[in-house]
Amino acid sequence: MSIADEHFDFQQRMQAQGVIFSFVGYLSEGILFSLGESLREKMRLDATDANVAKRVFSIFVEQVQNIIRYSAERLEPGPPAELSSGMVTVGRDQTHFFVVCGNLVGRTEGRELERRLRELAEMDKASIKTYYREKLREPGPLESRGANIGLIEIARRSSRPIEFGFAEASQDRAFFCLKAYI
Repeated sequence: MSIADEHFDFQQRMQAQGVIFSFVGYLSEGILFSLGESLREKMRLDATDANVAKRVFSIFVEQVQNIIRYSAERLEPGPPAELSSGMVTVGRDQTHFFVVCGNLVGRTEGRELERRLRELAEMDKASIKTYYREKLREPGPLESRGANIGLIEIARRSSRPIEFGFAEASQDRAFFCLKAYI
């Protein structure tokens, strides 16, 4: 198989899965801005409902910011010039848009992340809304690099429960993946 055949096959498989765009590599706030602009323009050109487009964009931004802030694979140890490795994919099936992200996390962080996500998965929409409001009033943990509500925001804006999983990457790291439907 030639290089062109191999990559054409890859492109065809992604399109068959409804992928609008996918990025794998090192992400920064600048790349987030550029990808976000492309996503907005694509949804505008496709005449996507404004409320749906807003929710897709919001979830996309939350997921990419989580990669930038929390990926275990990074080139710079902190702000202002962070480059963190991960992947983000936006697509559409017959009925919903979806946003998938993935990145390496440390085992300890992964266990805490899994606990928080399982807790969210057990909540209905009303409970998530109440939990979100409670968390907004609380000060974030000192070790957190955000307001500690990003996952709640994703669950709140998703049209169905978020999907997530972990794959063993090494003795001390796991690959974390999260998928939200809108």
